[in-house]
Amino acid sequence: MLALSFGLGAALIWAVHDLLARKVSQGAALLPILIVVLGAGSLVLAPIALIFGDWTLMTASAVVLSIVYGLAYALAGGALYKAFSVAPVRLVAPVIGAYPMLSLAIAVAQGRTVTGAEWLAVLAIVAGIAIVAVSTRDDTPDGYAATPAVALAWAGFSALGFATAFALGQEATRQGAELPVMLIGRVVALAVVLALAVVLALGGAWGSPVAPRVRHLRLLVLMGVIDTVALGLVTAAGGLSHAEYASVAASLFGVLTVLLAAWFLKENVRPVQWLGIATVFSGIASLGL
Repeated sequence: MLALSFGLGAALIWAVHDLLARKVSQGAALLPILIVVLGAGSLVLAPIALIFGDWTLMTASAVVLSIVYGLAYALAGGALYKAFSVAPVRLVAPVIGAYPMLSLAIAVAQGRTVTGAEWLAVLAIVAGIAIVAVSTRDDTPDGYAATPAVALAWAGFSALGFATAFALGQEATRQGAELPVMLIGRVVALAVVLALAVVLALGGAWGSPVAPRVRHLRLLVLMGVIDTVALGLVTAAGGLSHAEYASVAASLFGVLTVLLAAWFLKENVRPVQWLGIATVFSGIASLGL
């Protein structure tokens, strides 16, 4: 049950994070936002990991897994911010939150047998996403900076990245120690984003605006800190029994984000879209069971 508690805690934290992501990503360049968020999280995590992390447990394979975990997390985070910047939460959050379906595919690739109930849960997730996607045809252009198809593609890419990152992070924790794994992954993710920013800047393709709005800097730092805490909960669960419970429970951040967006951002969610969202997360909950 401890792994499940870690996942539920991460879900609540990420819901707040994603609500803020929707707010600050509107009309802003994404790379500077990612740099501030990842940098703030790294600064908070570094002294804790260096002092309290058991680095003697970090095998060569654990270090390699941590590096790849960081790469996957950078891609997932970038796609998440992009998805939230171009479409309302009600469209992209259920897709991003459906990553346990991809986690199941990873388990199948590792040789695990999938039950009929699990396949039914996957069908429920796919059906729910289809309902949400089809229902967006009646949406007004307000709140969309790209077509729903483009937004769904970014959301799907983010879900794939998170499923991969969580699987790698938990495996690295099993072979090493959670704090070193988290720090290595976070620093690698930051390095990837910084390198991409430098390449684009040298090529004259940085984009505009080139920096986050000043009034958003405090929010971005807060987002970096809480994202680190949430990711730490899921990663640390790798050392617990039934670590997969944490990943599945954390995916409920999607429905919590939709609820928060409807309440605080006044996003209009029609009944048919609520049906699709409920179907998605019913399937996710079934996978958890």
